[in-house]
Amino acid sequence: MDNIKISTAQFENRSGDKNYNLSQIEKLTKQAALKGSQVIAFHECSVTGYTFARNLSKKQMLDLAEYIPDGPSIKRLIQIASENDIAVLAGLFEKDKDDKLYKSYVCVDKTGLLARFRKIHPFINPYLTAGDSYCIFDLYGWKCGILICYDNNIIENVRATTLLGADIIFMPHVTMCTPSTRPGAGFVDPELWKNRESDPTSLRLEFDGMKGRGWLMKWLPARAYDNGIYVVFSNPIGMDDDQLKNGCSMIIDPFGDIIAECRHLGDDFVTATIIPEKLTESGGSRYIKARRPDLYRNIIGRAHKSEQNVVWFKSKKAQSSQS
Repeated sequence: MDNIKISTAQFENRSGDKNYNLSQIEKLTKQAALKGSQVIAFHECSVTGYTFARNLSKKQMLDLAEYIPDGPSIKRLIQIASENDIAVLAGLFEKDKDDKLYKSYVCVDKTGLLARFRKIHPFINPYLTAGDSYCIFDLYGWKCGILICYDNNIIENVRATTLLGADIIFMPHVTMCTPSTRPGAGFVDPELWKNRESDPTSLRLEFDGMKGRGWLMKWLPARAYDNGIYVVFSNPIGMDDDQLKNGCSMIIDPFGDIIAECRHLGDDFVTATIIPEKLTESGGSRYIKARRPDLYRNIIGRAHKSEQNVVWFKSKKAQSSQS
């Protein structure tokens, strides 16, 4: 495998405004390509917006969702990728011919659709259907996987994707800055976002504390370290419907070290060079070889009734669990 340059982006999306969101994706993609990036990744539902979907009926969701690969947004993403000679990853709501709805994430390049993943643990809207398979695809000679937001909190999903061959896992999110039962969690006041130029310090304290980045650091680097993989984390910044999100899109190497992170309080992207040597030098590669599945095969695979324990809320004062 050759070295590869990957960018991860953050931007403030507009609810339901695909044209605007795609224009932001196009702008950041062009900038990343001009700086030599071969891949750029955007957040969960970056094409459609996310949090506002908790209030939508099934008809409204079907109107918002698109077919993959034949929908207009996928065609636009392919055009953006082709014009800039770069692979683009972005998310949207998908529908199929039977009117089933999915939370999906795609990778496209100038040749067309390379990969499509449906979120295994979806929420935010009661009409979403859970995905039922993992996703592995080739990108510039690298084996890549996709897991969306809450999928990554269930550690078996990350290990399974790694065991299927992934060297890089793209982890698009819309997360942090919402209440949950964990200490320190909570919303961040939107007024701090409005005043970010005059008082960036107060906003940064909230974004970097236990409401935001402090919580992320409890677990995200461990996913990379334990599995000996690269993690490409993407998250929006700014208002997503009535909830403020803190961005901090980042790339983490197989040692669990952050090698690039967005720190600007606004639309941004960062780029890192991904090198194959770290895959074999990391502890995670040794841990995978040392596994003893004969001891726990029947424990991991025994009958289990899954409980999502995540709720979507109709109220504008919504609270959604993120822990």
